[in-house]
Amino acid sequence: MTAIHPAHHGRAISLEGICKVWDQTVALDHVDIHVPAGSFTALLGPSGCGKSTLLRIIAGLEQATEGTVRIGEEDVTRRPPDKRDLSMVFQSYALFPHLNVAENIIFGLKTRKEPKAQRAEKLEAVAELMGLSALLDRKPGALSGGQQQRVALARAVIAERSICLMDEPLSNLDAKLRHDMRLELRALQQKLGFTMVYVTHDQAEAITMADQVVLLNAGRVEQIDTPRALYEQPRTTFAARFIGTPPMSLFEAEALGALGASLTKDTKADLLVGLRPEAIAPDADGPLTGIIESVEYMGADTMLGCRIGSEILLVRASGRADFTPGSSLALSFASDDLALFDKATGARFDPSYPLEA
Repeated sequence: MTAIHPAHHGRAISLEGICKVWDQTVALDHVDIHVPAGSFTALLGPSGCGKSTLLRIIAGLEQATEGTVRIGEEDVTRRPPDKRDLSMVFQSYALFPHLNVAENIIFGLKTRKEPKAQRAEKLEAVAELMGLSALLDRKPGALSGGQQQRVALARAVIAERSICLMDEPLSNLDAKLRHDMRLELRALQQKLGFTMVYVTHDQAEAITMADQVVLLNAGRVEQIDTPRALYEQPRTTFAARFIGTPPMSLFEAEALGALGASLTKDTKADLLVGLRPEAIAPDADGPLTGIIESVEYMGADTMLGCRIGSEILLVRASGRADFTPGSSLALSFASDDLALFDKATGARFDPSYPLEA
């Protein structure tokens, strides 16, 4: 049986100095991104940050006001979408309601005038790969959301393009199905080796699926990193607040008392300090004392909101311990887990000296 594989496997994508301006609105502001061949890159950020516009510029559906788009070694900035060797999957699956599943999947092959026998072989292979073999005669209206999503994916896979672009493809699915589809999508991308660029506002989606995450904020690149580096070393307060469930606690250095005063003195900067909830632990000998304001039991963990001065710190504690709102709680943390940010610019501040908690 015919194997499904992308043409020339995945190809790299380079965006150089990409700007997009509508009237007086700057949607993208000098964006530089390199997407390695065969990788899974997520474009992540809040609504209106420019991620979908960027995807459409890669696709050729929008023209950049400035900048260059390269696929492989080729400049494709002015090339139409059908000459870029890519396929797309959108949030709305855009299936033809009057065609059955099989006809929807092979629609692109038909328009490319591919021979009928070849189409049938590829359809059999991709239907088996995507778990759709038993559904080929059904119309989209008779399918669940997850099944419709698989048909849209199958249509992209059967095209055997070297690049697949996806714009919020799972956002219409319920949480359980979305989780399952994330695993399937990632496995599919790794198996077939195509280059994936995936737009999402859901950081869990980006962090669990991607090799590389591009975090966008108001049309600019905030940080490009592996999921682990983005979580463990956010370079800005925006990244610290956007990544993590719940996010990093950011608070005035003064809340740390003598330590906060020494940090501010040594760095000669107005500081925000950051701690991840799992980096703070209840500890009878801890240097910080907070008042428990909220207790959220989550099974294995309990999420505590502890007030220290005017700040609230989130603390991930054991789900087996009991905590009472209004009571005081001593807390400790490792100095290595402290992140320091310049309050004025939001940029990460990396001191060249050891911190002493």
